[in-house]
Amino acid sequence: MNELDRTIHEPARLRILMILSGVDVADFNFFLETLGLTKGNLSSHMDKLEKAGFVEVIKSFQGKMPHTDFRLTDTGRAALVAYWAELDSIRKMK
Repeated sequence: MNELDRTIHEPARLRILMILSGVDVADFNFFLETLGLTKGNLSSHMDKLEKAGFVEVIKSFQGKMPHTDFRLTDTGRAALVAYWAELDSIRKMK
């Protein structure tokens, strides 16, 4: 049995990846409202997911206001599939 990916297993990061698995992109404010995290906490989780190669960060401007979108990478999608498979294997153990 393999270990669960600790980067994904943290509840807030798992929720982020689950949301991103169902959409093309989601922006910073959407995650703030949906997850109820502070800006700093959300930024920290996104930084860890980006460093792991699971999330792509897309920075732009809307007028003069900075705007940040996030997208699940192919690596992130594969890691999430592997995470669920490992969790299923744990559930099947008796």
